[in-house]
Amino acid sequence: MSLHHPPTSPRPAALDARAAGVMTLLCLVWSLQQVSLKAIAPQATPMLMVALRSVVAVLLLVALMRHRGEAANRDRWKPGLLAGALFGVEYLLVAEALRLTHASHVVVFLYTAPIFAALGLQWRLPAERLGAWQWLGIALAFCGTALAFLGGDAFSAGADRRVLLGDALALLAGVAWGATTVTLRCSALARAPATETLLYQLLGAVALLLPGAWLTGQWHVEFTPAVWLHLGFQSLVVSFASFLTWCWLLRRYRATQLGVFAFLTPLFGLVLGAWLLGEPLETRFIAASALVLLSIACVSGHAALSKQLRRLRRRPLSAASASR
Repeated sequence: MSLHHPPTSPRPAALDARAAGVMTLLCLVWSLQQVSLKAIAPQATPMLMVALRSVVAVLLLVALMRHRGEAANRDRWKPGLLAGALFGVEYLLVAEALRLTHASHVVVFLYTAPIFAALGLQWRLPAERLGAWQWLGIALAFCGTALAFLGGDAFSAGADRRVLLGDALALLAGVAWGATTVTLRCSALARAPATETLLYQLLGAVALLLPGAWLTGQWHVEFTPAVWLHLGFQSLVVSFASFLTWCWLLRRYRATQLGVFAFLTPLFGLVLGAWLLGEPLETRFIAASALVLLSIACVSGHAALSKQLRRLRRRPLSAASASR
């Protein structure tokens, strides 16, 4: 089915308390995944670790689907192939970024994805048209990204250039994630079970990252207890449970509203990167991150912001009516 003619699917529900709680937990897990990959990198390269966790998650997912009597729909293989390719590219970029820059930087730039998703969805779906707050958020994101890449003496040293390259790769990974979200919402995958949607993505990660790790020489792994512990977290919690939950949420709630809590992930990432990995918190990057976080809040939380402004505008009128 062509992606230019999205299928009719149930109208996504508004964000509720259950979705808010689940998204907060997912944000914490997703911030920890980058910290975990960076922490164990001396013993297992990030690219190979993501490939291995995807293999484990595929096996678990296939077992779950067989237990439920589910099977992938052959009519959805084309958008599934696209979603898998985009997901695989996203984590190729993430793995490379983690070799070059700080985990906290990767988290911040990766989670610009809601901004790119909003841009893509407003072009494809009438219900996802951008409002004034969202365009303001996009402008803030541009300013924050420009500050991160162009501010200060970023180009003065080789180490800084490596960090900048890693930051750029993480930003491109955010673009890939945003494109994946658009694919999931604007194709036949909008009607697919969460298990099928995740299966396509995990297979894409395996297909790209395993040969990618071998071709780039990132095939190093030492199966120490620490590596097994991190692999268990990455496979069971991140690749299986959290991604399955994310696909489930995407089918039931508006993607832009789910992103209301997305700004928590880079915030958690900054704190956890400094606390657990001892990563530096440069003033320039903190300022850039603040702009990016604010932009995500504007893009994803525009409905709540607009509603609050309408309430504030009504109060003076209500007070004047009461005095009369």
